[in-house]
Amino acid sequence: MNKTSSKTLTSFKYAYLLVFFAFLTGLFHPLITGIRLDNVFIGVIVLFIGLAGAVLLYKTATSEPKRLIFIGGGFALIAISLFFILQFTGRA
Repeated sequence: MNKTSSKTLTSFKYAYLLVFFAFLTGLFHPLITGIRLDNVFIGVIVLFIGLAGAVLLYKTATSEPKRLIFIGGGFALIAISLFFILQFTGRA
């Protein structure tokens, strides 16, 4: 596979994730009701933080020398994401 198609595929993957997370956080509700889109943007950022934590946890299986760093960082990012979710829903 050449570099151009690899970069195109990589950018498509990230664009797909961005659109998926935007729909997951309820993009249509503010558009229909006419309220601000601030919560949607914050929700997308929180989901990306959780995704980064999950990717770090996945890297623990593939990287032997940095396993402890990836486990700690992955669980920390997932905990931060959970904290933000609880803060934004008013449960914490």
